[in-house]
Amino acid sequence: MTSSERPALAPALEAGNRKRLADYDARHFQWRCVDGVATITLNRPERKNPLTFDSYVELRDLFVQLKYAEDVHAVVLAGAGDNFCSGGDVHEIIGPLIALRAPELLMFTRMTGDLVKAMRACPQPLIAAVDGVCAGAGAILSMASDLRLGTARSKTAFLFNRVGLAGCDMGACAILPRIIGQGRASEWLFTGRAIGGEEAERSGFFNRLCAPEQLAADAAALARDLAAGPTFANGMTKTMLHQEWSMSVDQALEAEAQAQALCMLTSDYKRAYEAFVAKQRPVFRGD
Repeated sequence: MTSSERPALAPALEAGNRKRLADYDARHFQWRCVDGVATITLNRPERKNPLTFDSYVELRDLFVQLKYAEDVHAVVLAGAGDNFCSGGDVHEIIGPLIALRAPELLMFTRMTGDLVKAMRACPQPLIAAVDGVCAGAGAILSMASDLRLGTARSKTAFLFNRVGLAGCDMGACAILPRIIGQGRASEWLFTGRAIGGEEAERSGFFNRLCAPEQLAADAAALARDLAAGPTFANGMTKTMLHQEWSMSVDQALEAEAQAQALCMLTSDYKRAYEAFVAKQRPVFRGD
């Protein structure tokens, strides 16, 4: 492609891919985006914020769009009230699933897995702010996030076996051992027991504990710090963290060499150098 062809192609690419999501109109949860930090709040506090078929699908589709969002640089996932998420709604999901045949059930489980894929594929750092109940699919949402802030009173439970299902739900057997180790993950998935906040922090599931009244502010502050960073490079870090588990060391070294070379082409890298020379703090712009 010649340089004269690129200007004609760029608008078409931008129209097809780049998105601005600050004014996204959410239907099944709350959405707020301020200064590059988006907050998704599951908003059914009277039922401990369970998921429905519709909220699953909308969350999946939103995280897919976040891959192309130019105005969102970090995301906080939280629950309204004193709980994070109680998992799939007993009456709106679990009950109806009993009446479905295998093909329809597989469509559902693939759809829920696609939500986790979209969460891992979006380049923005994703912070789960976990208070109170964090169970079933709610535990998966927190697990699929990049960072987790919790409270001492939180209760996290991968309780699938308690409803007659396997612990291998939405990537739990692949992702959870990476966070807390194979032994702990085996116990959590075999027993389905509730894990208190302090144990979750000791196990490495929570990055740190916050006071319940401070959780939202602490998660927002962390998200602002990340959003102020070099967002292209942060997205590359997230991608490599996810992909390198299936690579050999030699493959990982080569992949990181290529990724870092791309980051060295960004304006943010140049800004960091110029700020260092001038003894100033760099102001990153994500390009």
